[in-house]
Parts: sequence; structure tokens; C-alpha cells
Amino acid sequence: MLEELLARPESKTLEFKENANSLSKIIQTVVAFANTAGGTLVIGIQDRTKNVIGVENILQDEERIASAIADAVSPTLLPNLQFISWRDKDVLIVTIPHSPGPFYVKDKGENSGVYVRLGSTNRIADAALIAEIKRIKDHTSFDQLPELRATPDDLDMDLARKLFTAVDKPFTKATARSLELIVDHRDTPRPTKGGLMLFGKQRDELFPDPFIRLIRFDGTTKTTALDHADIKSAFPLAIGEILVFIRRNTSMRAVIRSARREDVPQYPAEAVREAVINALLHADYSTMRSSIQVAIFDDRMEITNPGPLPLGLNLETALSGVSQLRNKVLGRVFRELELIEQWGSGLNRINESCIQHAATPPKFEELDLFFRVTLYPRATQTKPQHPWYSPLLAHLKQHDQISALEAVKLWQVARRTASNRLKLLCLEGLLTEVSRGPFDPYKVFVLTKPGNKIEKT
Repeated sequence: MLEELLARPESKTLEFKENANSLSKIIQTVVAFANTAGGTLVIGIQDRTKNVIGVENILQDEERIASAIADAVSPTLLPNLQFISWRDKDVLIVTIPHSPGPFYVKDKGENSGVYVRLGSTNRIADAALIAEIKRIKDHTSFDQLPELRATPDDLDMDLARKLFTAVDKPFTKATARSLELIVDHRDTPRPTKGGLMLFGKQRDELFPDPFIRLIRFDGTTKTTALDHADIKSAFPLAIGEILVFIRRNTSMRAVIRSARREDVPQYPAEAVREAVINALLHADYSTMRSSIQVAIFDDRMEITNPGPLPLGLNLETALSGVSQLRNKVLGRVFRELELIEQWGSGLNRINESCIQHAATPPKFEELDLFFRVTLYPRATQTKPQHPWYSPLLAHLKQHDQISALEAVKLWQVARRTASNRLKLLCLEGLLTEVSRGPFDPYKVFVLTKPGNKIEKT
């Protein structure tokens, strides 16, 4: 067990401490783990070198820590404390489960004593994070809250009916209530925040900042922007607009499979779509710290949404398929509109799509108060599968060039057939014609330089 822990870096769910001298720091870590995603505190390990120095009086320290947690944390928290011996050294392991909170340090109070875990550090939770913790305890999401500045007339019911009709489903006022687009607040019907994000008419008045920002950079840094767009549309329409921007700013490659030409996108379409929808579904809209951002570079695409993984989840459990939907109204409607297939499969589907389409596996990161998916271009195979390509390639490797007459002899076909094949390979970007003009009787064909493939943007 200890070997497995030592093999991991300090993180959202793991921390090492040399000793139990600073009980206040230990209490902060325990509270942060409990409020975020649970975690393990290992005492008797140097946090930088990971040298096992052990705990001198482990029974005494175990009792001190247990008593301190009981006295200093509210509400009551029940961690698991155990000690193990490793090469004649005693190590204390404190395991803290994630539980509905908020948990806080008593002498600091609930307003300033709630800690959360961001990366490998403990942070004091602000009012927005505390509100989110309370909503989780009440099984409520931000997008389920009524928007008191609006009325049901602010929902575009015609748009909703049109989108539901497209998937052969009815949409009525009863549907709107069952999906929590409209809820009652003090006996008055109000649209929910999620309902307005999905189908709001006057979105700019309620949400003045764009929900999605798209940008195409020149090169691999954020120095120069080539194209950009801000998206404020209703979410079901925004998905299509985002994908159009991405297609406009990424390349397509022509691949010949048998006798058919196929345009293959630079990034697997399924992975891009899943990453975009995942960002919309799991963004934290309660504070609008930032818009969802799609940044396209020469070597990668970064899709970043405000809000780390929902409280209660860490990256390992999320990638295993465990799901906790941050925005329940958005999730239900996306599922009804068949924009998503099943809960908890988004990150796995992104990963599987990249592997299936010969792209580098994606990177998933929690960056402080943000979550990012980075996609990489796939290695598109452009070599055609024509049975007559292999002998031509062998000839060119030996002789560097070939004429139409030599191709006739090589393939043992008619002159017209040979010419057509050579022209086709030129169109595919695999051969380059070397001549003084279209009717040059001495023209030859050479292999196109590696990487010089047909591309369109």
C-alpha cells in the first residue's frame, strides 16, 4: 500500500507530511479533502524527497490527530486512521471520505473556515464554492435555480418545439416543467437558469458575457490570433456554431481508400464533439469566472471550461466512468435531444475516439478552478491502397523518377491507363509532375516530398 502511495505525486487527493507537529495544517487538509473529493494524508514522509522518516510516537500522534479533528471540525467528520510499519519505520495514514458539507474549521467559522482542495494545495472557499457545496448537499444544481428576473415568456418555446420535433419528440408546457425549464418559486412560475441558457430569448440582458469564446492562434503560442468568435446562442444551437468554427480553422486531408477519395479531419470529429459538449455540460456557470474557451493552435486544440471536476470526483474516478453531472437541466435536455447518449461516458469516449482514429491520446487536466481537454492532430495515413502502387513505389525508390512510357512497361497496361493512374497520384499529392508544360513529351513524375499532402482549410 505505501509503495503505491509513494509512487504518486501530491495531488487533489494525496498529501505527505513529515510529522504531526502542525495540527492546524493537518486540520485544514482534512477539511479540504472532505469538501472536495476525499483524500489520503500520509504522515512520516518528507513531502519533497518522499523519504520515509517515520513517526516516533505513532500511538500518541494518532490520538492527538483524532482528538483534534473531533474538536476542531464541524460538522462531525469520521476519518479512518491506521498505521503501518515499513522497513522499521512507522507511518500514519489518515483517509478522509468525501461527504456532504460544507465542513469547516470551527474557530474560523463557516464563512472563512471552509477549505477545498485545488491541485495539491488547500484554499479557503469563497462564497460561490460554499454555495455549490450546499447545493450538492441539497441535490440541487445551479441550473435548476429559478431566475427571478425573468418569466416563462422569456423562453423561446418555438425553438424548443423545433429542436424536439427534429428528434421525433413532442414538446409541451408539461415537457418544459418535467425537464425543469420552468419551476414554481413562491407559487409563481419562473424559468430556471438552465432553461434560459438552453432556450432564452433575451440572453444578452441576463447573461451579458459570451458563454463560449473561440480563437485560432498562429503557431503554437498565444501571440497572434488569426480568427476568433464569441458565441451567445442558445446552447443547442451553439454546439453547431462551435463545430463550424473548428472545421473552418482546422485542416482536412484527402485520403484515398481503394478507388474512393475521403476527406479526413485533422482532429477526430467524435472526440471534438464530445469535448465541446462535455465543456458545456460541466462548466461552472454560477460565477462566470470565465467563458468556455476553445483555442486552436498548429499542434493542438485546448477546450477549457470554468470549474474543476464536480465536488466528489477526482480525475481517476471520472475516467473510470463515474459521473456527477454539474448541470442537471442541461444534461436532461441534451439527452432528450440526443446530443449525448449516456451519463458518465464523455471523457472515455473522447479518449477512445482519439485512439481509434490514430491520434495522440488526449490530455485531461484540472487547472485550479478550470478543467481542460487537450486534443492532438491524428497521424493520417495518406498512402492509397491501390494494388499497383507498391511496384511504382519500389521503382521510384530505385530510379527517383518515372515517365508515362516506363509506367506502361512497369504495370503492363495501356498508355492511357498509365497516364490516368499517374494523374490520380498527382491529385492525391503523392506524385509531382516535372515538365515544361502539359504537352511536354519528356515529362516525368517524382515522389512528392514527405509531408507535402493535399490539404484544404
